[in-house]
Amino acid sequence: MQSNVQKWRNDLKVFFSRYLLEIIFVWSCLFASAGYLWFSAETFRSGFPLDDAWIHQVYARNLVERFEWSFIPGIPSGGSTSPLWSALLSLGYLLGLSPLIWAWTLGIICFIGTGLLGWGWVTRLIPKKGFFLWIILAVLAGEWHLIWAAVSGMETCLFMFWVLMVFVLLMKTSIPWGWIGILVGTAIWIRPDGITLLGPVILIGVIQLVRKNESVKSIGKMSLGCIGFAGLYLVFNYLTHGSWLPNTFFAKQAEYAILAQSPLLARLITQLQQPVIGVGILLFPGFLYCLYTSIRGQKWRILAIIIWIIGYAGLFAFRLPVVYQHGRYIMPVIPPLLIFGLAGSASISDKLRDSFWERVLKRGWTSATLMVILSFYLLGANAYAQDVAIIESEMVTTAKWVNQNLEKDALLAAHDIGALGYFSNRNLIDLAGLVSPEVIPYLRDEDELNRYLMLAGVDYLVTFPGWYPKLVQGKYLVYKTNAIFAPRQGGENMGIYRWQQDP
Repeated sequence: MQSNVQKWRNDLKVFFSRYLLEIIFVWSCLFASAGYLWFSAETFRSGFPLDDAWIHQVYARNLVERFEWSFIPGIPSGGSTSPLWSALLSLGYLLGLSPLIWAWTLGIICFIGTGLLGWGWVTRLIPKKGFFLWIILAVLAGEWHLIWAAVSGMETCLFMFWVLMVFVLLMKTSIPWGWIGILVGTAIWIRPDGITLLGPVILIGVIQLVRKNESVKSIGKMSLGCIGFAGLYLVFNYLTHGSWLPNTFFAKQAEYAILAQSPLLARLITQLQQPVIGVGILLFPGFLYCLYTSIRGQKWRILAIIIWIIGYAGLFAFRLPVVYQHGRYIMPVIPPLLIFGLAGSASISDKLRDSFWERVLKRGWTSATLMVILSFYLLGANAYAQDVAIIESEMVTTAKWVNQNLEKDALLAAHDIGALGYFSNRNLIDLAGLVSPEVIPYLRDEDELNRYLMLAGVDYLVTFPGWYPKLVQGKYLVYKTNAIFAPRQGGENMGIYRWQQDP
């Protein structure tokens, strides 16, 4: 008995000595995420930093309570961009958990998973680690975009994790093509832009075939897995709402079409700026050096992933050039960008070994990196807290007021439908077109919207007045939040307007 206890103690010591940094990393991610949640709770109250998170919650709740894929009960729709994320959220309702706690838990798990995948990848890319291990830990656990995404209630961190899984598998000596096909096919269930992962997969597959490092059979397995799961996604959309893609795919592009009128290069630069706001700017020289050495050494796998980073930004610059909510659409490029930036920075340090510049790099650059991580962590925490405060004090507060004060059979028209759909228990017309696709052809055309709302028999308009100045003109203001957070950020208060039709 004594020998078994001693053996157990020895095994535990070996485990902790071998995985000490990984354990520290996990706890660092937990504390970093908890800090954001605490900061938001102290600023106003806990919640989500964007209204769209509540859209996923409505689909998740209806899936469990009504066994249907709908936002408005009884009307199947394609307003959820991420069916897989909504399905995972539904598990919380099955378990009777708070929607906030379960969404945060899933997001933090994905954040930790992304970090551990990145940790394993970057430590394989760096031959001599030393002090750099602590830099890796600080960057992957403290990058503010990743933490914001982890506690946003959205699918962003899940998609990051999925993307990194594909890339890590592509870097293996023996590439598991069947699994890669399945992962790419299921990535579309997280976000439609998951299909872009086919770019680096196909490029690497072709190169491997030309070099005769892979067989056609292996690539065929990948194709079957991808086509199978992607095909199920298309069929799912078609059966639920009669379109092969979710309504959001078309609605968002239509809503922000005017932004596509600016020069494409300017849009691309704007997209690429978002990931380097923070520690990314100090890692960007390392990223460029990694690109240079990859071209010089013909490291096609790394080059394929770097091409994906640029191409992914280019896709949004071309089709959906928005950078609101801290560039959340472009956030999936951040983990590979950080990994290559860290690997390149370590290579530069190694090139300068035993020189004055190495000491400058180790001391000056390391200090600057840690200071930037800490500074942007605090700035990000404040930004997250303000985001949550605005959603809670405007959208959620308004939705709860509707539930308590307006007629049960009232028909509401609104641009931000997430919290309204979750808390108000009223029929809705979505002016953003996510669950009301008939609105998409005349988004932002207030004259057409006016006629549509009259024909629909709308009772109330719920909106920020600046969104629809013509629609609210002359309408009776029933309710206004009068909250302080949105005006402080240069915004305005949400209002409820009685919609009076002409006799």
